[in-house]
Amino acid sequence: MNLKKLLLAFGLLLLSLALAACGAQPTAAPAAATPCPTPVECPECPKCPEPAVEVPFQELWASSGHADARAEAFTHWDEADPKEVPVACARCHSTPGYLDFLGVDGSAAGTVDKAAPIGTTVTCVACHNEATLVMDRVVMPSGVEITGLGREARCMQCHQGRESTVSVNEAIAKAGLTDEDTVSADLSFKNIHYLAAAATQFGGMAMGGYQYEGKSYDAKFAHVEGFDTCVQCHNSHTLELKVEACTTCHTGVASKEDLKNVRMKGSEVDYDGDGNVTEGIYYELEGVREVLYQAIQAYGKNKAGTPIAYDAAAYPYFFIDTNGNGTADPDEAKSDNRYNAWTPRLLKAAYNYQVSIKDPGAYAHGGKYVIQLLYDSIENLNPDLVASLHRIDAGHFAGSEEAFRHWDEEGAVPGSCSKCHSATGLPFYLKEGVTASQPLSNGLLCTTCHDSLPEFTRYAVKEVQFPSGAKLSFGETADANLCLQCHQGRESTLSVNKLIAGLDDDIVSDKLRFLNIHYFAAGATRFGTEAKGAYEYEGKTYNGLFAHVEPYSQCTQCHDTHGLEVKAKDCATCHAGIEELEDIRMSTTDFDGDGDTKEGIAGEIATLREALYAALQNYASKVAGTAIAYHAQAYPYFFVDTNGNGVADPEEAKSENAFKAWTPRLLRAAYNYQYATKDPG
Repeated sequence: MNLKKLLLAFGLLLLSLALAACGAQPTAAPAAATPCPTPVECPECPKCPEPAVEVPFQELWASSGHADARAEAFTHWDEADPKEVPVACARCHSTPGYLDFLGVDGSAAGTVDKAAPIGTTVTCVACHNEATLVMDRVVMPSGVEITGLGREARCMQCHQGRESTVSVNEAIAKAGLTDEDTVSADLSFKNIHYLAAAATQFGGMAMGGYQYEGKSYDAKFAHVEGFDTCVQCHNSHTLELKVEACTTCHTGVASKEDLKNVRMKGSEVDYDGDGNVTEGIYYELEGVREVLYQAIQAYGKNKAGTPIAYDAAAYPYFFIDTNGNGTADPDEAKSDNRYNAWTPRLLKAAYNYQVSIKDPGAYAHGGKYVIQLLYDSIENLNPDLVASLHRIDAGHFAGSEEAFRHWDEEGAVPGSCSKCHSATGLPFYLKEGVTASQPLSNGLLCTTCHDSLPEFTRYAVKEVQFPSGAKLSFGETADANLCLQCHQGRESTLSVNKLIAGLDDDIVSDKLRFLNIHYFAAGATRFGTEAKGAYEYEGKTYNGLFAHVEPYSQCTQCHDTHGLEVKAKDCATCHAGIEELEDIRMSTTDFDGDGDTKEGIAGEIATLREALYAALQNYASKVAGTAIAYHAQAYPYFFVDTNGNGVADPEEAKSENAFKAWTPRLLRAAYNYQYATKDPG
């Protein structure tokens, strides 16, 4: 037997012994079963209370227009068929629509993809979500994108209006109209919509009003730092104005209604021509608007051939004045009586009239911009009606004018110009001692000259360096030194001499170019030879500081600090019998040789300037070999007189036709001619 068989046999033996042992044991009786206890029904668990969640600012929000579920803004579509807020309205009249526009719901951002359900208001999540946290830009109805915004971007998405200069022009073009006074059935009223505060504040940048071709407009209305955006002036939840904060600078303000009486020092112009320059900007705007309404009604009746009347509370606002009483009576203010004799001219004016009404806070958001829109509309309807009105502010605050709008396309004011042509340039220069690029501005601000608000203390300037290098002053504590920072010109005898150095007086040189003193160099004129702002000929002597009597020897003593107007009434104290400032003279010398020693010094200068211009033209033709002509409003001022008529005609007064045949002798004379022209005082 081999080993494998032996092991198998041994295993079977062990198995049989084990089975025998098991079979020999006695069987045990089963134990008695323990009965299960009677089950007790479990009591019902009490319902846990929902954790209390306190929504921040909910009570404040609940009192706002954004939460008013009964307002027309949210119930307008309750009886519509279908009952939904349409795509065109959903962004601003429902929370789902706003979230759709933002792309928070997963749809494309920047557009509303579908109608929104009725029954919602503007709730917390509309403004507080992942999209609004980073939103810093807004596209206005004109297509212009405004960037660099903060939290106010959330407000501006809706408070921007729905029309613009662009859409009004498109409507006119679509109707195929080229004649401003042609009535067309294809024209209908264009409505800016409601509460377009952002369009008002950003003015000419946003083009929310109708801006007439060839006109310039204020840009963004800049208030003081800290109160320059929607959420800085309005409580972001109740939407109420922070009136108590206004009292810091605006005395006499205790309520929202009191704000209508506010006008700032940069607005000392009688816009509506009623002779009152102390009433609030609200009332100035209201006065100009009344003139526009009269102009609209006169045009509608006499030009369009159909009387027109307006009702601010009835769509579509302008109606046929069937009884000719000048008012949209209840039986006239109905949709089927809507005004239908629109011409392009009338449409533009009516659009701007509506713009001025549908932003009830326009006077605070951008009153000057709206006044400009109204003024231009009146002028376009009937130029005679603007004779007593005013459109443009004093120079320092004329935000619509070239001095501040010149760099709009560049987007910033370069360092070479920013000290005097931006609101922040002068304070930067006074602090740092150098100039740098600055943001575009809408004229100067309080903080341009005042180093502390509301104390309105002014920057202290001991002396001022002029282009010639001379350091001059009216006195260490004189406020007028601030004026000298800008009213000093940009060239001098030294810069002219540097340019012509080494050149023959009567040889034309391509190394020469016209040097421009710049504008309103009154400080250089006052200090005379001390400043050397004009070109002083070698071997000649010139007057120094023109000393007037006290207390009329400095800029701010003779000019209104903010309005800039000369205090002409004060002049009468000594200069009796003078009707115009130009009639004043303090010398008996007949400077211009015309035999008249009674005409004002202004007249003496004017005659001498005319003689110089004639000499310039004679010299240019005979010596320089090229006829020259001057245009005071067109850069670079001196042009080639191509037709030899002695005048810079419109087709000649262009940069590409600039005069270039300069000799040193001609350049010096032309520089002084410009100097005498660009300081009108």
